[in-house]
Amino acid sequence: MAAGGMTKEQFSHLVSQYERLVYTICFQLVRDASTAEDLTQDTFLSAYLHRDAIPQGYERQWLGRIAANKAKDHLQSVLSGDESMPPGLAPPAEEIALQKTGAAAIAAEIEALREPYRLVCRLCLLEEKSPEETALALGRPVKTVHTQLSRGKRLLRERLERSEGYGTVPH
Repeated sequence: MAAGGMTKEQFSHLVSQYERLVYTICFQLVRDASTAEDLTQDTFLSAYLHRDAIPQGYERQWLGRIAANKAKDHLQSVLSGDESMPPGLAPPAEEIALQKTGAAAIAAEIEALREPYRLVCRLCLLEEKSPEETALALGRPVKTVHTQLSRGKRLLRERLERSEGYGTVPH
């Protein structure tokens, strides 16, 4: 499957090959069959619209990442829009508390990173875009975005460890 040259038949084969996996990922996160079916459809629609960006040999991982992002986006929208979410679907209370308290600090550290890491980390970590979606948005190769994200995460981890004094020696 060459980039830019995926036929409808090749994409249909991809759907039939990974439909069960995508559904399972969505269901594991949202715990509702109907919602998981809708998210599976959304995942494949998004994949079809961005089929030229499918990294050859990594179709499974790429689709899994899109599915996870769709499910997370759904949960986030439900959580922010409806506080009466059923307990079985809600993330653990400690996870919500950690997200709220640490989010501002992490966002500030991401914004303090130098380029090209700042933009890649902002898109992938704060906006929860996949590396493939980020590469498409920035016009960069997917492999470059993966490398920049990895290095950015390492820099971010170092910055956070220094700022919180996790056993590091002050400079």
